[in-house]
Amino acid sequence: MHILFIADPLEHFKLHKDTTYAMMEEAARRSHGIWFCEASDLYVEGERILAEAVPVHLTGSKGKDWFRKGNLQAQALQNFSAIVMRKDPPFDLEYLYATQLLTLAEAQGARVFNRGQALRDFNEKLAILNFPEQIAPTMVTSRPDRLKRFVRQHQDAILKPLDGMGGSGIFRVTPDDPNLNVIIETVSQNGERTVMAQRYIPEIRHGDKRVLVIDGVPVEYCLARIPQGGETRGNLAAGGRGEARPLSDRDREIALALAPELKKRGILLAGLDVIGNYLTEVNVTSPTCFREIMEQADINVAALFIDALERAVERAMTPPGE
Repeated sequence: MHILFIADPLEHFKLHKDTTYAMMEEAARRSHGIWFCEASDLYVEGERILAEAVPVHLTGSKGKDWFRKGNLQAQALQNFSAIVMRKDPPFDLEYLYATQLLTLAEAQGARVFNRGQALRDFNEKLAILNFPEQIAPTMVTSRPDRLKRFVRQHQDAILKPLDGMGGSGIFRVTPDDPNLNVIIETVSQNGERTVMAQRYIPEIRHGDKRVLVIDGVPVEYCLARIPQGGETRGNLAAGGRGEARPLSDRDREIALALAPELKKRGILLAGLDVIGNYLTEVNVTSPTCFREIMEQADINVAALFIDALERAVERAMTPPGE
């Protein structure tokens, strides 16, 4: 197969923890061709969706010379066996435009994972509302008065913007917090930005678990991201400590409840965030934590993903009825 990875610049990869690199490494081990471009390299010409992409050779080095690029080439997206969209958020207008081009490319025969339509429709915060039986009490609104009412009702709450990542912009608040008004004004931008409010889940002290679902099947280990130093957030980007753990029965129950909908929407890889018994987010843009789980548990998550990618390409290329 020839696999095009759409991602942030290769020079920015942190190899010790980068999930996209783990995918590339496993694909290279199987002798698949690896190609790379950034989202800004997608374009339309003569009705075709193309990318200015480069073939990439992995050198095996863990230093700055870990890759070598070949010559830049203009390629129609349907010429690749698979396209793996790994561009990190924020999900801004440029990200939106990229997903729209990917959807157009799919209509021309390209095989895109995760699908452009799913990336647009499955907001990583709002997606949990499709599964109300799996979530803690939640409100979505831009109105400061409604947010205050939610905080008073539940006494301890988390407020977060819908477009944040890595734990950015998240606040824990209580009704007697002297800064409650200014926090709500800040996170909602004085009522101009939509916010998600969730009842605080005390089990966060034991970790915000990242449960990976690949082609509808939960990976048997999750990564518990445990807050450090009095921090509320467990996100690794916010200083959380990652600890690989076997899935609990409840983790597996949540993953299996979501799996049919994920497959239906063309989401080959999802990262579910679970705190205690509750689903808190569904990450579909560029889910991470492969490397941390692979280093701590006897399970090759990258191999599971490339297995799934190979199956998905085979299914897509098999004529109906065969």
